[in-house]
Amino acid sequence: MWHPPDGIVLISDPRVTAIPVRDNGEPLAEVRGRLRLDDRMADPAGAYGRLRAGLLDRLERAEAELPAGFHLLIVEGHRSIASQREIFDGYLAELATRFPAMAPAELHAAASRYVSPVEVAPHTAGAAVDLTLCAPDGTEYDMGTAINDTPEQSGGRCYTAAPAISADARRHRKILAAALESAGLVNYPTEWWHWSYGDRYWALMTGSRHALYGPA
Repeated sequence: MWHPPDGIVLISDPRVTAIPVRDNGEPLAEVRGRLRLDDRMADPAGAYGRLRAGLLDRLERAEAELPAGFHLLIVEGHRSIASQREIFDGYLAELATRFPAMAPAELHAAASRYVSPVEVAPHTAGAAVDLTLCAPDGTEYDMGTAINDTPEQSGGRCYTAAPAISADARRHRKILAAALESAGLVNYPTEWWHWSYGDRYWALMTGSRHALYGPA
């Protein structure tokens, strides 16, 4: 099993779950018409194309900071609690089958490397976005792995700072990070594509005393 490098704080960490939430009441806003939206993770209700208004504003600022020839491509935003639970439980079951000797607590921590537990999941708050970079014609740039590749599938290359990726992929990840960080987002470092603003993980990483968004 691929383990996170030293120093990475998992989203299931007690320091994250202890962060209080004071939801500021911002509505979910439609990505479509404001940024490029991919439909590979589309759901019948269209939740994938919605984000908290403050996060979407920041993504538009990040888009403006990208070098010529680069655009953000939004893949998934808001996710229902039921969908989040299904994804987490499915990955947990996959790991339990693959690593039958692991204790339940170890399996839970291992699953949270890649999928957020429901109680702290930023996607259910509309506070997280899975995204990549594309050219003006929509062609996606090489980022080292596909979005949503698990640590097992990618040999750990899904980790944002993974060394075993090409120079082009590393450069593209840095371009993405520079734009998003300048807009106030934080990355979940086990997934180069996952960025958030206003959730509990963001609060811990930025030193905020509380999260801005709870389940939406």
